[in-house]
Amino acid sequence: MRTDIRLIALDLDGTLLDSQKRLSARNEKVLRECIARGIYVVPCTGRIWSGVPEFLRILPGIQYAITTNGAIVEDVEKHKILDERKLSCAQAVEILELAEKFHTMYDAYVAGYAYGESRFLEHMDEYAIPDTIQTMIRQTRREVPNVMEKVRDTGLPVEKINYFFGDQQERARARRELQERGDVIVSSSLDNNLEINAQGATKGEAILRLAKHLGLSRKQTMGFGDGENDMTMIRMAGIGVAMGNAVEALKTEADYVTVTNDEDGVADAIEKLVLSAD
Repeated sequence: MRTDIRLIALDLDGTLLDSQKRLSARNEKVLRECIARGIYVVPCTGRIWSGVPEFLRILPGIQYAITTNGAIVEDVEKHKILDERKLSCAQAVEILELAEKFHTMYDAYVAGYAYGESRFLEHMDEYAIPDTIQTMIRQTRREVPNVMEKVRDTGLPVEKINYFFGDQQERARARRELQERGDVIVSSSLDNNLEINAQGATKGEAILRLAKHLGLSRKQTMGFGDGENDMTMIRMAGIGVAMGNAVEALKTEADYVTVTNDEDGVADAIEKLVLSAD
């Protein structure tokens, strides 16, 4: 496959990182090789930038990032926001009020920080959250007494809201109610969560906006993912790559399916499709 890939967007959890949230030596080597060849390596994640592992944030040559599912496109070297698509404060409050109808843990991302409550953070087992995700949440959330009041008090737009569920039927009901609003995007990165973003805040649209900023065409972009919230990226990138551990729907949409995140699937695909083709 002959390619002219100049931008590679990478989901992190379940994709670039292994099951223990580590960056393998092989993946790191391939990223460094891409950067040395002038290819933009772009973390593309549901996380906020400060929630991205430090070993990635300090990797030389990482200049751009797409965070909170595409709500933010940022030049992280210059600390400059290039594009943002956020929920209004009023929308966010309504979505947080809706969460109270269900037995759900929720948090909100505002101005580059993720806010959670102790009543949730101390009882994450109730919401079927895996241990590795619990660790990540504890490391990246700022604890406040009341998330809804925090959002109201700031009056700022919100990048993303997460819901976590221990009950799949409740999750399905919440998804229906959110989708019936018609003014938000509802996706998921785990089988027990929902992620709520503003219209236009998708990874796929964000990749194309960044490509345009850099003077690149869609065909010069590549996206890697494993979850539902990666679907737009897989569909819109010039080459969409699904991990071997991806949900089946993503594999169906992908141009290429690589091996799993625990088998260095990112490195394997880049070596075959990009580095050997240059």
